[in-house]
Amino acid sequence: ADGRLGHGNVEDQDLEDQRQPKRIEALAETRVVAMAAGHDLSFVLTEAGVVLSFGCGLCGALGHGDRQHLYTPKVVEALRAERVVAVAAGNGHSLVLTEAGAVLSFGYGGNGSLGHGDQEKQLTPKVIEALRGQRVVAVSAGYAHSLVVTEAGAVLSFGYGEWGNLGHGDEENQLTPKIIEALRDERVVAVSAGIDHSLVVTEAGAVLSFGRGGDG
Repeated sequence: ADGRLGHGNVEDQDLEDQRQPKRIEALAETRVVAMAAGHDLSFVLTEAGVVLSFGCGLCGALGHGDRQHLYTPKVVEALRAERVVAVAAGNGHSLVLTEAGAVLSFGYGGNGSLGHGDQEKQLTPKVIEALRGQRVVAVSAGYAHSLVVTEAGAVLSFGYGEWGNLGHGDEENQLTPKIIEALRDERVVAVSAGIDHSLVVTEAGAVLSFGRGGDG
């Protein structure tokens, strides 16, 4: 009922669950090159580097400056001046990575999940100042924490850390990005943030995990 599938507005019957894949007609004339599905929101990235979002807007994680639900994809106007190369959607926060290697975040800021040094909500994309000077090449948004990888292969994490999912050897929240020292000797090429655990892949093809170990 929050439009996360992107098939139509409140009056449309398309708000029913979809038991089989269905084309999003609003994107029929758009060449999409990447996408991200969060808890109840969705993003698509076009070949031109334009970002569209739809779904639940209550946390401001759609990036449109309000908290309205969107039932069909809508261009995030605040990102028009940026050429975006990657998007990541979490539970109530979102990240975008630009061609220049900058990271912008928006949505729910509790526990530092946006990386801005506070816990304030951001209704439109805001550059993470603590990452200026570092070229980021990959991002991932978990339930309430985030991971980024730099061009040098370093990993930084921020947000909710109660389960050790930030990789810093403690259970503290981090309000700004912090390098994971335990990965200093690894050149990381990919990261994935879950609800309360995290995974990294090294250039050598090894996988390392950290965070809550329940359920294996």
